[in-house]
Amino acid sequence: MTLKIKDRIAFQFTLLVAAILLLFSIAIYSVSEHYRQEEFYDRLKSRARTTCRLLLKVKGIDKDLLKAIDQNTLSEMLDEKVLIFNADNDLIYSSVDDKLLTYQAALLDEVRSKKYMEFHEGESEVIGLLYQDQSEPLIVLASAYDTFGHSKLTNLRGTLGWGLLAGIAVTIGLGIYFAGNALRPISRINEQVSLITAQNLSQKLDEGNRKDEIAQLAINFNTVLDRLHKAFEQQKSFVSHASHELRTPLAALKSEIQLGQRFNKDNPALEEVFTNLFSDTERLISITNNLLFLARSYEHTSQVNMSPIHIEDLAFLAKEELLSINPDYNVVIDYENIPGNENATVIEGNEELLKRVFSNLLDNACKYSPDHTAQILIASDEKSCIVKVRDRGIGIADADLENIFNPFFRSANATSIPGFGIGLSICQRIVELHHGVLSVTSEVGRGSEFKVRLDHI
Repeated sequence: MTLKIKDRIAFQFTLLVAAILLLFSIAIYSVSEHYRQEEFYDRLKSRARTTCRLLLKVKGIDKDLLKAIDQNTLSEMLDEKVLIFNADNDLIYSSVDDKLLTYQAALLDEVRSKKYMEFHEGESEVIGLLYQDQSEPLIVLASAYDTFGHSKLTNLRGTLGWGLLAGIAVTIGLGIYFAGNALRPISRINEQVSLITAQNLSQKLDEGNRKDEIAQLAINFNTVLDRLHKAFEQQKSFVSHASHELRTPLAALKSEIQLGQRFNKDNPALEEVFTNLFSDTERLISITNNLLFLARSYEHTSQVNMSPIHIEDLAFLAKEELLSINPDYNVVIDYENIPGNENATVIEGNEELLKRVFSNLLDNACKYSPDHTAQILIASDEKSCIVKVRDRGIGIADADLENIFNPFFRSANATSIPGFGIGLSICQRIVELHHGVLSVTSEVGRGSEFKVRLDHI
């Protein structure tokens, strides 16, 4: 699963802080454990020296009295044991009788050579000390379990663990919050970019403080938009002017061809040439007019005159116009659901433009159907009025559906039928001018359905 940048930043920030907190906790625990151990070894060393001094230098203290002193002064050191050995490794003093410390002669010899040792035996800490305050050196072994020190470490471990979990939880929340704040300008840019289409390339992004990286991104994007807008304007201007300039010579050419046809009645071969010329000229004029309309539809969109129109009236007007040109076509108009009130099929629009949409859709439906029949179904809901134009024609392949509204695009199975591939582009543009939606569903060999959705009054 791909994470969003905000979540990825929060996750990485949490991992980083969690790693730092973990290392910090380990360091604190390690230092505390080292300090506890050193402090406890010093206590054992001090206890071993004190026992030796009391045993050897204080008159009137025998071994039994010294044991009594040990048992009543260091009760806080669990399992405390002090053993003293002479030069022959004989035990000359033990602070306890029932819990003797396990030792070997090699250990005593190692203490003599090193003079001081620290090591563990089970859970107890042990020190070995060479005591030389008399003529005969003594070996002292002292051990105990640091109950209080280990208890403090257990508490510290729990505190650090809960602190680590709390720190991670707080880091997750703060990471999400600060990552969201840091990326909010990018989210705003995304929202603004999603609203920019080919029709409003002049719209600019908010450039913020014009100093940071996000502001620079918006500035660069606005620069690109400005270049695209100028390129589109030049393209539309070229198409518009070229189409306009072509109309005059094409109209003159059409007139001259008609004049030639009038004066040529006796030469069938020449008559056929004039007929072909006239047909080609008509096609050129049609293409030019459609290109001019398409180019001008992107200009002065706010100046289109709108008025309330019944959608049924547009359907019947388009039908009459189509049948007057192609009497062999057949168009059936019906309701898919009966309107709940008289305004359910009333829209705000331009009659001539919308009539052209339905005329184009009906012409295509009849032209590409073997029986030259099209059906119009009118429906409405709470918000919109829907007009469906159906046919039982050749249909459109799935691969072609996404390009069907592009200028000059024609489906592979429609190339044998006369057409220019401009009509649907014009229809879509007119519907967009009315803030509506033009969509299509189709199945090859079974027909197509074009659906126009416009908000009603």
